[in-house]
Amino acid sequence: MTVRALLLGERIDTRGLEDREALSRVPLVVRVYEGGLAVVFRYGVVVLLNVAAEAQEAFALRLLPRVQDPYAERESDEVRVVVRAEGEEQADLSGTILIKELTLERIQLIADILAKSLVLSHYETAVASALDRVEPLAQRLSGKGSIGSRGRFLLRHIGSVLLVQHKTVGRVEAGEKPDLLWDHPELERLYARLSEEYELRERARALDRKLDVISRTVETVLDLVQQRSTLRVEWYVVILIVAELAVGLYSLLK
Repeated sequence: MTVRALLLGERIDTRGLEDREALSRVPLVVRVYEGGLAVVFRYGVVVLLNVAAEAQEAFALRLLPRVQDPYAERESDEVRVVVRAEGEEQADLSGTILIKELTLERIQLIADILAKSLVLSHYETAVASALDRVEPLAQRLSGKGSIGSRGRFLLRHIGSVLLVQHKTVGRVEAGEKPDLLWDHPELERLYARLSEEYELRERARALDRKLDVISRTVETVLDLVQQRSTLRVEWYVVILIVAELAVGLYSLLK
């Protein structure tokens, strides 16, 4: 069977969906009218299991009113899942996920892995773009000792990217195990293997390191901007004092 993840936007409001005939609430699993299942994550991802292409688009359109800040271009990822009673549960060399039986808990676990991987890919692209903009700023600081006229623009751009850290840590929890494993410890091995296959923890740590570089760059630029503003104010004060002294001397000599 085919499992496909779609990144629709920043967040999905699941209220109301949970009141329908949900198969599970954490994470939320609902039936698709046209056939198949959908696992809906509040951080903007829906994972569809055995849903036809036309039905996928129809389901995404039904969800659209619930999506906050929808993306113009939807990112997606897809994987094949094969049920095989014999052998180990894992992802093989072709990327196909092998499971011993098709249970709701296994569907939720696979959906969790695929959703987190897709969100990480989205944020990796955003952070890489921010780093590309940080590099010329660092080069200008190194060569000319100034940030130029584009400093404030870069600060605004980089500041928006820093929200990625809040989203990955606070919403997605990319490096954390799903709550599902507390109730189903027998799936711990399957989670460990899929998490390793998709390199969730390594990618989350790499993202944190890049965000740290951006954060330190922002702090440096802010200090420079503040120092330059302070120096400008001090010069204004000096000019005013000199002007006042000149006026006073002129009045005395007159």
